[in-house]
Parts: sequence; C-alpha cells; structure tokens
Amino acid sequence: MEEYRRIADRVAERIADGRLRPGDRLPPQRVFARRHRIAGSTAIRVYGELARRGLVVGEVGRGTFVRAAPPPPGPALAEATGAAPVDLQLNYPVAEGQTELMARALASLARPDVLAAATARPVAAVGTAEARAAAAGLLGRGGWTPDPAAVLFAGNGRQAIAAAVSALVPPGGRLAVEALTYPLVKAVAERLGVRLVPIALDAEGMRPDALAAAHRAVPLGAVYVQPTLHNPLSLTMGDQRRAELAAVLRESGVTAIEDTTWAFLSPEVPETSGVPAASPTGAPAPTGAPAPLAAHAPAHVVLVDSLSKRLSPGLTVGYLVAPEARREGLAEALRSGAWTAGGLALAAATRWAGDGTVEEVVAAKRRDMAARGELVGRRLGAHTIRTAPRSAYCWWDLPAPWRAETFVAAAAARAGVAVTPGSAFAVGAGSAPDAVRVGLASPSYADLDGALARLAALADEGP
Repeated sequence: MEEYRRIADRVAERIADGRLRPGDRLPPQRVFARRHRIAGSTAIRVYGELARRGLVVGEVGRGTFVRAAPPPPGPALAEATGAAPVDLQLNYPVAEGQTELMARALASLARPDVLAAATARPVAAVGTAEARAAAAGLLGRGGWTPDPAAVLFAGNGRQAIAAAVSALVPPGGRLAVEALTYPLVKAVAERLGVRLVPIALDAEGMRPDALAAAHRAVPLGAVYVQPTLHNPLSLTMGDQRRAELAAVLRESGVTAIEDTTWAFLSPEVPETSGVPAASPTGAPAPTGAPAPLAAHAPAHVVLVDSLSKRLSPGLTVGYLVAPEARREGLAEALRSGAWTAGGLALAAATRWAGDGTVEEVVAAKRRDMAARGELVGRRLGAHTIRTAPRSAYCWWDLPAPWRAETFVAAAAARAGVAVTPGSAFAVGAGSAPDAVRVGLASPSYADLDGALARLAALADEGP
C-alpha cells in the first residue's frame, strides 16, 4: 500500500474512534507533513484521499475540517439532548396508508404464473411494451407526454443518472452541473473519471449564458440539471428559462441530463386545499407544473426519474426518456453497468402506475409536504431559508458566526438532529457556503416539529 494511503488510514481511524470529532480542524498541510516526516506532496495526497472518502472537507481560507457524520445512537446523545436522534439528512417522503395502497397491486403478483413471467429471465433495458406505456403516462407533465418507445428502465434513479453520465461523457470529459448540485452526481463523476464544471445559478436555477460560456471555453460532454424543485435550493425554472436553456443545447449540440425525481411534488394544476399561498421565503406559490426541458429540446435531453420518492426506495424502478440518437448508447450503458431494472420491481411499478396507486400516493405526499412547509415557516421563518410549497427540503443560510460544519456537529451533539452541510452540494474549490440542507420528508410530523424548534434555538444560541 502506498504511504499516503497508510497515513490516511491512520487519520480515518482517529475519526472513527472519536479522537477527531466532526468540525475539528486538521493542521495545515505543511504542518501535517512536518509532524509525520513526509513530503509536502505526500501530505497533499493524504488530504485528498481523506476528502475522497468523504471524511473531511476543505474550505478555502479556513482550512480542512472533519466532515460531520449522522448522530450516533446511544446513551450519551440521548442524555445530552433528552430526545432520540432525528435524521434530517435522509429524505424519503412517506404518505399515510401508502403501504396498504401498494399492497393491492402486489397481490396479483403472488399468482405463480404472474410471478414466473416477472422473474423467469433478466429484463432488458427496454422493458416491456406494457411497462413503457405505463411509464410514459407516469412521466408526462405540463401537456407533454414521452413517446413510450423512448423509455428505458434502470434499477433506480441513481443508476439511471450513472448510466446517462457514462453514456454521454467519456473518462476525462467535462460534465456541467449547477454550482450546488445533487451529491450523488459528484460521486458518480469521480467514479467515472469525469470532471465537473460548476455553472452559476440565479433565482430560476442554471443560467443559460453561463452554460454557453463554459462550453465555449472548453467543450462540454453533457450537462446535468434539475429544472423543477432543484435539490437543495427548491428552485423551479419558468417556461421562458427552459426555452432559453433549450436554445443553448440546440446551438451547442450538448445533451442535458434532466433530473425530474422531485418534480412530482409540483402539481399539474394548482391545488387550493391545504396548500400555502406562498413559500416560507415569501415567493409566490407555483402555478402548476411546467413542461420538462425535454419538451423544449427533445433531441438534446435525456430525462431521468424514478419511483423512489414517489413511492418507496425499497422496491423501485428508474426511468430514462432517451432521444432516438442516444437510445442504443444509453441501453448499452445500462446493460454493461448491470443497471437494468429487476423483473419483479418492473412488474410492480407497471401495476402501480396503471391502477392509480402512484397518483393516490403522490396526492397524499403533496398534502403532507405542504403541511411540513408551513411548519418550516413557523419554526425557521425568522432565519434566511430557501424552500418552496411542497418542497421536501429547505436550504438554510446560517447566521454569523456559525460555520456549516460546526453547526452540523453541534446539531448532532446538542440538539440530536442530523442535517447536511452545504459543502456536500458545492462544486468547485472555495464554493462551500455556510449553509445546511434540512430534509423535511422522512421523520414524523411531531419529530420534525421538535427537531426544527431545537435547530432554531441552537442557531440563536450561537457556537
């Protein structure tokens, strides 16, 4: 084993056993090199290896800090906070009664002949004609419905994203992303040897002019974008912005990977029952789901989605809507990566999409997230937060003098709450903001209420 990895292993052991705690600052690299009697270049590699493992985060001008971890269960934490740990990093919405609704469709799969048909052989990336038709109906929105022939299937949404990046961007190539992006994309790019290029954001999301400039500087292989309920900022592009972004794609020839995983929370038609008139930040409520970017530039967009958030991560399917010119390459990426859907999951998903189960569960989740959004406004309204009606998360710009990593560590130790530091979403050196993402979807309403109250008190109390 190379020397830098052995040293990184020793530092990792100190983090694991608690001698180095979340928020602790590591010494400057030159000091670290002197203490360990190694070359400065080796120290750089040690810190890089620790960052690659997700154990530390570097903040330009401040140093390198131990990354916050989810709060460990145990007597010490329970005694310190008086409450069980609440995980606001995990973020899967659960609607009341959804298990019973899902069970209805699964009952028919228990028949031996149906089960045999679903499990007798591996499923191809193209699935079945019935599955493609059901998926097309599920993914259509804003007056747009995909061609069923364009639908491919993955095991889940993450695999759909990985397949799309693999098919569109060669190793060493450049993938444009929002300056704050879904952390999984960072991990996928690193695994595939793809370089991420951060693109500036404004109030509607990715700026088309910034994307065009990045492509002119050095050609891009593809762009990953979340136009609806962007994670973590909850931004949604209007139709005009989508048209402008589509124009850049057509003019440059770049293909976009459009992630619509959270778009289901934005309804097709504005709902009036139980929905706040404005977000906790005062932004107007959305007027209904816009058509996806794929509707504006169908030949230049690969749409990815899944059932993980709509229904459940335990039995799910990922979807890709592929332009004809990209379809075979994407199917091959799914096959070679072993990312195709399982037969049982695909059969269940097809039934859930066709019998109204998905629609019924989604409606319940929208109502639930609207209520949770109102709770955020009550508990955190005095702070600088960014969210939207029905969004499953909020972005919290922390008050000075809090640093994100220190706040995350304090939240775990003093409030019994796990939140995600802004550095997990940031792309590019020196871009880690002093902010956290608060997931709203997974805990019970009562647990969320208590957790938000403790976080607000912690923020006011200061480091």
